Amino acid sequence: MTHRQILEALSGLLLGLFVAILSSTVVSNALPTIITDLHAGETTYTWVITSTLLATTVSTPIWGKLADLVSKKLLVQLGLIIFVIGSAIAGLSQNPGMLIAARVIQGLGAGGLTALVQVIMAAMISPRERGRYSGYLGAVFALATVAGPLIGGVIVDTSWLGWRWCFYVGVPFAILALIVLQRTLRIPVIKREVKIDWGGAVLISAATSLILIWVSFAGTKYDWLSWQTGAMVGGAIVLALLFILVEMRAAEPIVPLRLFRNRAITLAVVASLLVGVGMYGVTTFLSQYFQLARNETPTMAGIMTLPMILGLALSSAIVGQIISRTGRWKIFLIIGNVALTAGFILTGATLRADTDYWQIAIYMFLIGSGVGMTMQNLVLSVQNQVRVQELGTASSVVTFFRTLGGTAGVAALGALLANRVAQYTSDGMAALGIQGGTANDGSIPKLSALPVPIRGVVQDAFGHGVGDVFLYGSPLALLALIVVLFIREVPLRTSNSEPLPADAGAPSVNGATNGATPGRHAGHAGRDPREPVPTGPGHQNGFNGFAAAQTPAPQGMQTPGLAARGLAAPGMTAQDLTQGMAYAAEPQNGNGGSGIRGFIRDDNGTPVGHATLTLIDVGGHQIGRAVAQADGAYSLRTPGSGTYVLIASAGEHDPQVATLVVGDKPLNFDLMLTGSGKLTGTVRDVNGAPVAQAMVIVTDVRGEVVTTGVTGVNGAFAFSGVVAGTYTLAVSAGAHRPAAVPVEVGTGQTTQDVELLPGARIRGTIRVKNGDGPLADARVTLLDAAGNVVGTATTGTDGEYAFADLTGGQYTVIATGYPPVASTLSLTGQGDDGQDLWLGHSE
Repeated sequence: MTHRQILEALSGLLLGLFVAILSSTVVSNALPTIITDLHAGETTYTWVITSTLLATTVSTPIWGKLADLVSKKLLVQLGLIIFVIGSAIAGLSQNPGMLIAARVIQGLGAGGLTALVQVIMAAMISPRERGRYSGYLGAVFALATVAGPLIGGVIVDTSWLGWRWCFYVGVPFAILALIVLQRTLRIPVIKREVKIDWGGAVLISAATSLILIWVSFAGTKYDWLSWQTGAMVGGAIVLALLFILVEMRAAEPIVPLRLFRNRAITLAVVASLLVGVGMYGVTTFLSQYFQLARNETPTMAGIMTLPMILGLALSSAIVGQIISRTGRWKIFLIIGNVALTAGFILTGATLRADTDYWQIAIYMFLIGSGVGMTMQNLVLSVQNQVRVQELGTASSVVTFFRTLGGTAGVAALGALLANRVAQYTSDGMAALGIQGGTANDGSIPKLSALPVPIRGVVQDAFGHGVGDVFLYGSPLALLALIVVLFIREVPLRTSNSEPLPADAGAPSVNGATNGATPGRHAGHAGRDPREPVPTGPGHQNGFNGFAAAQTPAPQGMQTPGLAARGLAAPGMTAQDLTQGMAYAAEPQNGNGGSGIRGFIRDDNGTPVGHATLTLIDVGGHQIGRAVAQADGAYSLRTPGSGTYVLIASAGEHDPQVATLVVGDKPLNFDLMLTGSGKLTGTVRDVNGAPVAQAMVIVTDVRGEVVTTGVTGVNGAFAFSGVVAGTYTLAVSAGAHRPAAVPVEVGTGQTTQDVELLPGARIRGTIRVKNGDGPLADARVTLLDAAGNVVGTATTGTDGEYAFADLTGGQYTVIATGYPPVASTLSLTGQGDDGQDLWLGHSE
């Protein structure tokens, strides 16, 4: 796609994203008015926000899985339709229950929009160019975040509109996005076999909902220590344990537990969950503070929260530029969490109804800056430590837990706010000599309807209560800071093709300390992984022999036992490999024997039997070989302690390599082999008929041919053993125009169908008028109906010319050599069209 085509397609996507973000921000300043009008309480206030977050959290990974089954364009349009339906129901709400149900429907649609925008961008734009367009996403996010509260405040303050238009205002944008997407979005439908983890989605939804319901009603509907508490908490724990069991067995889990084998990912997820509590849970109640504690209008409440939005926008933009230039990110995570903790503590200690606004503005700027420096950089730290094929999964896990933390934070802190406001109101009433005040019912009052003395009590209660919310949220921010301190910083990779950095003390996503390159280890304990390993005789050849363990062997490589397992790199010779894998090498040391043992499993946890294992020392000498048993178990003897390289390979799986440090005792080390990809599809013409004997060529991102084949009588093709990654699928057949489509191959089967358009040809002979026969070296130019040059040709000694791969339409053939002659013809879209021309001087 050209830059213009990408921008046209992005216009519809960004409109949809704007709608999704606006739906959550536009309602924030209107909620106090909405809750009062519906005669609801603080519990409803939190559930209006929580229900949307929960639906978005759970549905986001499901939308991502569906994108691998059906048209992404159709899905994003379906998400917009669901959002419009939810918005319409929310605007018609007559009671709190109806409003919460409508917000759940809105959340389902918003989850599809936020998930599919990223998926479709990845389908349209290459990774190298994707950063160029990320700024548009940031601009839309900032615009919707800033404009939402202001729009919501203006709508509520406008008497002839009313709060219901807070939900209707996004509908025109959604309908416009539908129209623009239909006209501009053109992406291929790339399908692969996926299994949606419905069981995991249901269990995590049930567990989270149950704990949120308990937090919302404990202390008001029943005591904190009661049988209801025991039943709900116990039920949530049981559901959570069932969720873990389901995720361990699921083929494609909603939360892949294998990612948590990496310590850095685990710590980043915990920190994201805690930051999510601050980002969603604490800041949600600022609009209540400005409207109920300071008696500001909804519009003014939106304006007064701008310092926090400004801090978020500035910190994320400036820090992002610095990180891109330096590759260092941990210092900003620390600074961000320090700012977040300080902002919470200062706000909680000083926030009251009469606190000077300039103080609040400074504290809000601190909180916004802290969120801006931590939110996306935690995702970045995780993306830097996984393979390119797992970027989407790892990123969604961090986002999943961040939103989950925000969902729980809104519910828990909302219950805390209701309790504290009720307590402060009762104390204030008692100070006025009014016993048995009505504030304990949890309802949100309308300040203008209250007597002046009681209004002051209510304002003080909400001012002090919201301050307590920030104060109780500060330990979570401090805990996030402590967690961040333990994340090991690894400089950012400049490209996805670089070896993965190793996280000391934890295996990578593959279950191994990932890879090595010639002359360098990816990392092992006790040494900086970025330092080169000292080289010596035989070292380079040794590493050349195993470093390309994930590159398929070139055709024609006949090295026994090696080419069959794909242990070869482009440009290597059989001699290089045999030198690198020499059997006759002597051990490097003799400090007593030890060994390596473990299990070989695939990415679903199934044992891989009869896998071949090769052990190499740092000098590049092979010192051991073994074959795994049927249950995947293996054992290799080492001549002593030291650093070794272990290579594992098996049929229908991608080879893996790991650098290991073995001590005096045997090392237990499990390896995970991911299944090789399988690419299948069918080539059809525009009428849906299969095209037989079509040439199918698969090339990698460097343009090198990976594999070729010819379709059968049913137009089908299939290639096995394709390493997961991005490829170009080119197809050509007689009487058809060639086609090329991008395809993303996963570890399972990927299906990519191709449609060939009919191809027409123009051919003819240039002759001389006086009958001398064909004219050689005549220049022939072909123009389309718009006058654009389609092609040029020069005739041979037989005077013939030809133009192929043309679509139907009107063309003009111009021949020169003598005075030029032009002829116009119309093509039907397929077959040959003859067009002979005669040149010569006028008589």
